Amino acid sequence: MKMLAIAAALASSAALVAVPSADAKPKLTGEQKLAKMLEGREPGEPVNCIPYIQTQNLTVVDRTALVYRVGRTIYVNRPDNADRLDDDDVLVTKLYTSQLCRSDTVQLHDRNAGHMWNGFLGLNEFVPYRKPGSAD
Repeated sequence: MKMLAIAAALASSAALVAVPSADAKPKLTGEQKLAKMLEGREPGEPVNCIPYIQTQNLTVVDRTALVYRVGRTIYVNRPDNADRLDDDDVLVTKLYTSQLCRSDTVQLHDRNAGHMWNGFLGLNEFVPYRKPGSAD
């Protein structure tokens, strides 16, 4: 009888562990994350280059895009080989001017494997996203 009670307790505990928490948030896809970042913004005409020196930060959206912020403008680049993008990679960009341009390449290095080379990305046009009424 004791064994039956222990088995029942273990089974109910296992069932509780297997049920996801009501508070657990579903993992967003790269496209969903990008859409959330761009909420309230409108796309402008794509440009070939952005002023790299004025870039305030870079966000890697897994398997989707590179997002650069310049002032109040967000520039989205959907590079070739975007399926290789991982926010755990170290991005290495060799610049030959003060701008980051279409056709520049970005090397990917694995942060967890001794910075081993992990592929590359070919940049495409940068699409600016601004809030309506914003001149910047």
